[in-house]
Amino acid sequence: MDSPDVIVIGGGTGGYSTALRAAALGLQVVLVERDKVGGTCLHRGCIPSKAMLHAAELVDGIAEARERWGVKATLDAVDWPALVATRDDIVARNHRGVEAHLGHAGVRVIAGSARLTGPRSVRVAGAHGEPGVQDLSARRGLVLATGSRPRTLPGLEPDGRRVVTSDDALFAPGLPASVLVLGGGAIGVEYASFHRSLGAEVTLVEAAERIVPLEDAEVSRHLTRGLKKRGIDVRAGARLLDAEVLDDGVRARVRTDRGETLTVAAERLLVAVGRAPVTDGLDVAAAGLATDGRGFVVPADWDRLETAVPGVHVVGDLLPPPSLGLAHASFAEGLLVAETLAGVPSARVDYAAVPRVTYSSPQTAAVGLTEAEARARGHEVVTNSMPLTAVAKGMVHGRGGLVKVVAEAGGRVLGVHLVGPHVSEMIAESQLVVGWDAEPSDVARHVHPHPTLSEAVGEAFLTLAGRGLHQR
Repeated sequence: MDSPDVIVIGGGTGGYSTALRAAALGLQVVLVERDKVGGTCLHRGCIPSKAMLHAAELVDGIAEARERWGVKATLDAVDWPALVATRDDIVARNHRGVEAHLGHAGVRVIAGSARLTGPRSVRVAGAHGEPGVQDLSARRGLVLATGSRPRTLPGLEPDGRRVVTSDDALFAPGLPASVLVLGGGAIGVEYASFHRSLGAEVTLVEAAERIVPLEDAEVSRHLTRGLKKRGIDVRAGARLLDAEVLDDGVRARVRTDRGETLTVAAERLLVAVGRAPVTDGLDVAAAGLATDGRGFVVPADWDRLETAVPGVHVVGDLLPPPSLGLAHASFAEGLLVAETLAGVPSARVDYAAVPRVTYSSPQTAAVGLTEAEARARGHEVVTNSMPLTAVAKGMVHGRGGLVKVVAEAGGRVLGVHLVGPHVSEMIAESQLVVGWDAEPSDVARHVHPHPTLSEAVGEAFLTLAGRGLHQR
């Protein structure tokens, strides 16, 4: 039986980051992956979707150039095969990069499906030319990083053509003329935005009272206005009653927030109602573990992401909240677990200081508590909201937007919330502000470059510190 120091099951962002860091610390690592290293994020989620959203932004830019700036540009057509080829090339190059990093680090990658046979032992059924069955035992630790899959709705089975999930939406044939998106979280909003940019009629349905319900209410309102301005029919507080798959599309009945029944006909229905952890075939019980009622493996020690079984750790989408199910959070989790197994001091992941981004048009980006969350936790709260159009670069972009800062009265910053163009590139400094318990006056001492959208962030802090120039 092979006995490496560490066995990692799952080669997504959480798994391969654990493997790379553990190997860098001198541990012998085996990584088991039944599909491709890189996981959902690289092959079906973050990377291909953002590639397509970039293409959508270019399409939007042509319209803006013509309508606002007098640039006589026209869009003849979207060459879907060429778009797909560019997306796939980006994914393939990233995939080769991850494989190369693992190889250079000395991580042994086994292609196959893993089943637990004990607290730190694994049986791997080989795939892609690997030996038929291998038994492994970890000397130091076992890391579960098996990820998640899209949730579906009863009676609405995805077929990859008329009914699709976020995992296969980008890979469905061609561009639909109309799309019904079920789910107004980050994933649903991004896909609604993408399809609208490429010319589809889009209806977005969210059961909660507002879209992106985990974000600040003011950000949600601005995002809703921005999407509606682009022609997306946003239906929050609405529920799907039923749907029928036809030869030429889908016909669904939706109960609106006013109690009315709306019939929506679309070429494609995209189900984006969340993701569920994957443990099928893993046999966690053999290791003395159990999943909770939602399928997550809950750590007994969040400081180490270690389960009740010593030496068995969990990273990525297999973790329940407060883990965020975000790729960049899983990188941090992988670093923590690898360093823990190597005996290197490592800080607990501060999920409140992990940025959250929705890559739609307009974008949202946030870190820390919303105003409602801060008040619910008993904080005496002060806030300041600064429109992006209050600074010159915001006028240049001409697409509205907002910066909102939530802080303790006379104290530290609790949350920063952005909506507007390119705000995903502006949230990093706010991660430091929240993570380091800075006060508005601390941030107000630092100068933001002019003219940039980031000036609005600086001005929001200046105003809270009593030094505002363009806002009172």
